Amino acid sequence: MPKILAQLLCTPRLYWMILLGFSSGLPLSLCGGLLEARYTTAGVSLVAIGFASLVGLPYTLKFLWAPLIDRYHFSFLGRRRGWMLFLQLSLIVFIGAMALFDAKQTPFIVAALAVVVAFLSASQDIVIDAYRTDILPDNERGIASALFVGAYRMAMVIAGGVGFILADHLGWQVTYFIMAALMLVGVFGTIISQEPVLLARAPSTLQQAVVEPWREFFSRGDALLILALLICYKAGDAFAAKMLTPFLLREIGASMTEIGVINKTFGLTMTMVGAFVGGVVLLRCSLWRALMWFGLLQAVSNLVFIYLAWIGYDRTLIISSIAIENFTGGLGTAAFMALLMSLCDHRYSAFQFALFSSLTSVPREFLGPITGWVAQNYGWVNFFIISTFVALPGLFLLWCLKDRIDSRSIAQYVEKTVPA
Repeated sequence: MPKILAQLLCTPRLYWMILLGFSSGLPLSLCGGLLEARYTTAGVSLVAIGFASLVGLPYTLKFLWAPLIDRYHFSFLGRRRGWMLFLQLSLIVFIGAMALFDAKQTPFIVAALAVVVAFLSASQDIVIDAYRTDILPDNERGIASALFVGAYRMAMVIAGGVGFILADHLGWQVTYFIMAALMLVGVFGTIISQEPVLLARAPSTLQQAVVEPWREFFSRGDALLILALLICYKAGDAFAAKMLTPFLLREIGASMTEIGVINKTFGLTMTMVGAFVGGVVLLRCSLWRALMWFGLLQAVSNLVFIYLAWIGYDRTLIISSIAIENFTGGLGTAAFMALLMSLCDHRYSAFQFALFSSLTSVPREFLGPITGWVAQNYGWVNFFIISTFVALPGLFLLWCLKDRIDSRSIAQYVEKTVPA
């Protein structure tokens, strides 16, 4: 394995993934936590700040316009890279424009610009996800996903963490100009990368770009089971994560500083470590086996918080619990991203990946009210036990789809559905 890993790390494609992952992750916090903080310091009403959370809707709805990216392309740089460069340059312009307006005097203009940035950012995600689906061979998908996720998270830390520090010392205008300049990392990645070779014919009409991806996917056996798996695989993680901060604050008595340092910063680091380890394991392990083992570890990791709920505040135990939960989550993320890429037909990878990734967010969006009710009525010990059981349907579906999920089986299966 060390020899294989060393050979892969000399592959330019992996370094393109780092640059593009950074470009993909940077705008997210600019439209989320950083924007809310900007409104808060400007004295904008809490009602307006609450509505600001709707700025992120394009990330959830991005599959609606993904067929346009499969169908149309620019004449320069190719089918994927042309879109990437256009969107990255547009992001630089509109992030820079957000610096030119005062959030207190013109809150609606700032919000409108944030919506445009979120739309452009979600569109960039569509293209980059399609690009890495098209460019990466099966054996590189695990480690490439790990590097991409690590760079994505690092960009979020810079925008969401360092951004607060910059704003506190240099002001919001300078901060947003710096963030706009950092998007040049993605521009550089796009320019030095290569365009994927499309072996099958791309859709020639918009109707084909919208209808054919559905027809192609549902022509496969067990398509409904695959969709159910995409929804359920991360459900246990999403269930526990929704109430983790209230658990640490109210039940355990951790401070805001401890949560910021341990859960947000250290936890993020452990997620990146877990994703990298998961990518390395995928070099020698089948995709189905990795998904099963990592899924089991994800489910069991929720149980570590039961002991914490029993004994109460213990900083060492908090750190170790957060480390285990985030590390196993990173393992699962690396394998799951490889699964999403393997499920896409290269003719429609922009739409299919956007659709598949949107389905994975369903538990996170709809389990929120249920998690609070369970924690309040059944207590924290039972809450984390239930969160483990919530992960079991995903593992059962994974077992049912054993033949499909093996990376080689899926690759061969997709190839058979693509006409020569």
